Amino acid sequence: MLLQNKNAIIYGAGGSIGEALAKAFANAGARVFLTGHNLNSVQKVADEILASGGHAEADQVDALDEKAVNDHIVKVAEKAGTIDISFNAIALNDVQGTPLINMVAEDFTRPVNIAMQTHFLTATAAARVMMKQGSGVILSLTATPAAVGYPLTGGFGVACSAVENFSMQLASEVGVYGIRVASIRSAGSPDSKVFKDAIASNPEDMAIILKKMEDDTMLKKLPLMVDITNVAVFLASDMAGNITGVTIDATGGTTSGLNTYSKTKL
Repeated sequence: MLLQNKNAIIYGAGGSIGEALAKAFANAGARVFLTGHNLNSVQKVADEILASGGHAEADQVDALDEKAVNDHIVKVAEKAGTIDISFNAIALNDVQGTPLINMVAEDFTRPVNIAMQTHFLTATAAARVMMKQGSGVILSLTATPAAVGYPLTGGFGVACSAVENFSMQLASEVGVYGIRVASIRSAGSPDSKVFKDAIASNPEDMAIILKKMEDDTMLKKLPLMVDITNVAVFLASDMAGNITGVTIDATGGTTSGLNTYSKTKL
């Protein structure tokens, strides 16, 4: 298994992508420490991993609270011995679908502020532990608007760009300690909860939106959550030992340029 004997902390493990990451890491052999602001949802994921033969523990942690993050990471380090992987997948509470000129400042800045605060707190806390052990991997998830102008994404695209730049800067500072830092860029997974809920509430409009998103990719398909978790497992493993300071594009080609008009084979 690629992550055998690795200890991984996942923030936002109660969400659909956090849950998928937790299960993928556990299936790859990692011992996963799951956190979230809602202990019930996080514990449910941990129980499912335990029932399938994996190793998981759940804790209630506000990933925007510096003391809570630091206390938890010290607790895990003392218990597990090492912290090999840190992955922040908390929600950014972003508002999309509104033109910037019609958006209130609070809705625009909120996802940027959340992203910067939580990624700074969790990544630097992990890095301080990893520096002492001389190894570790810190991962984050962004999306297509980080790299191309994508209309009606509000502050979400700015937040994604900021996360990628922060990861690159942190990688440049902690690489000398054997720590790798990288981001994974998705185009949005239609099997994630946010998309499923939107489809259930407004199926006709979402069919149009999803078709547009698919058309914007080169492969004419959006990445499913398993596509993202496969990349995450690889990046967290020793097989990716020389990959750091970069964003891995798993968008199906969207961020190489919107590809809406290339719909047919040559």
